[in-house]
Amino acid sequence: MERGLKASILLATIVCASVSTAKSECTDKTAPMQMRLAYAGDRGMTVSWNTYSKLDHPSVRYGLHPDSLDRKAVSDVSVTYPTSTTYNNHVKINGLKPDTLYYYQPQCGNSSQIYSMKTARPVGDSTPFTIAVAGDMGLIGPDGLTTTTGPNGGTAPLGPGDNNTIQSMESLKSEWDFFWHPGDIAYADYWLKEEAQGFLPNYTVADGQALYEKFLNEYFDEMTALTADRPYMVGPGNHDSNCDNGGTTSNGVAYNISICPVGQTNFTGFRNHYRMPSQESSGVENFWYSFNHGMVHFIQLNTETDIGGGFVAPDEPGGSEGMNSGPFGSYPNEQLDWLKNDLESVDRSKTPWVIAAVHRPWYVSAKNTSGSICTICKDVFEPLLVEYGVDLVMQAHTHYYERNQPLNNYVIDPAGLNNPQSPWYITSAAPGHYDGLDSLVRPLKPYVVYAQDTAYGWSKITFHNCSHMTHEFVASRNNTILDTATLFKDRKCEPGTGGDDGGDDTCEI
Repeated sequence: MERGLKASILLATIVCASVSTAKSECTDKTAPMQMRLAYAGDRGMTVSWNTYSKLDHPSVRYGLHPDSLDRKAVSDVSVTYPTSTTYNNHVKINGLKPDTLYYYQPQCGNSSQIYSMKTARPVGDSTPFTIAVAGDMGLIGPDGLTTTTGPNGGTAPLGPGDNNTIQSMESLKSEWDFFWHPGDIAYADYWLKEEAQGFLPNYTVADGQALYEKFLNEYFDEMTALTADRPYMVGPGNHDSNCDNGGTTSNGVAYNISICPVGQTNFTGFRNHYRMPSQESSGVENFWYSFNHGMVHFIQLNTETDIGGGFVAPDEPGGSEGMNSGPFGSYPNEQLDWLKNDLESVDRSKTPWVIAAVHRPWYVSAKNTSGSICTICKDVFEPLLVEYGVDLVMQAHTHYYERNQPLNNYVIDPAGLNNPQSPWYITSAAPGHYDGLDSLVRPLKPYVVYAQDTAYGWSKITFHNCSHMTHEFVASRNNTILDTATLFKDRKCEPGTGGDDGGDDTCEI
């Protein structure tokens, strides 16, 4: 199955066609839902959605005006997996103008529902922009984070009247270009824990297969408010691996991955639901890849499998959580070799900022249990991040917010945020899910500048120019800024917008 999945990722056929639609073939089972976007190189966008039935040739109509969707892109990627109740449809549209607003409609879409999407800013564009970042966001609502929890459940339920993180991000959506989610998506694997803690009554282990898929579908339904018109860039986390996070104890019985049916192991849902720009950046599936947006080069790394270099990742066989997932590369050092090649290829005159995201942190005020502090990841990735002058590393996994100093091998950069030579580390993993927030381990590490474990929130990162970048932590409940800091890099900024904004869509109709 995995070979077939990888082939479907690489061999999608994209064509342009007439804009006629076969309305007679549209039924309730082919109606689109759970819309989501992802950048596909500097001039592309992947449109993804789900249907209850397979589409022979998923298609998307699009154009520069909502009343004139005069172009059409078609693929052959409509995939599912054992246990899934839906099909994932993926259509990549190439040859788009950069930094341009398009309108689109997926196959069998409601004629009154036209979505919009804005392509990536051209490489070298010095126009300021903002992105949203948060790891570890799960289902919000009756089956996830809510104002109540089960016995021994979440430690921080939502307060009465609080906005949740999806609502907060939606209310400020005009301020950010895309959402970056470095791992732990939906927390569908929490069905057994919620049942064991009495939050979900009258369910059994036998119900798990259906509950897992139910949670996934509810999450994607919720996220459509954000992802239908903003790219949703994701990375792998431990809760995306299998059906019960490697093991859960219920009523005194310890369960492990053996209860997970085929389809709910080895990151199968994660691999089917998304199409990240790995093909464009020579990465591997949704696990590691990079992309450009204006004056920034973004890198997503995989801390769950394929660490390579003779190390064992926390989730590989022999790791700390028994995930039994991966590897996904073709040889042990592939991700590390890819990272080196990717960093070497960055033209800092066009993309002066280089930002990386990881799921598991290595600089964080947490107990070093179950891979919470990934020293293996540090040993493998940090030397390259330092050598090539990566500016910022966004971390997740521990469910709170922590802003650190720039660091290299545990040593605080004496420059602080005033032109440091070491990467700046921030952990932003407090958007919320059933289990609430974690508690910081005090006393905090000596490199911590600000940390909090009482408010749900997410990160806004603004790139002002080639030398100044500001990070803000937004409290979801009321959109207040709880923490802000600006990084300065001593670089000469050239005015103008690098990149070519000509060359319209390659397929003329």
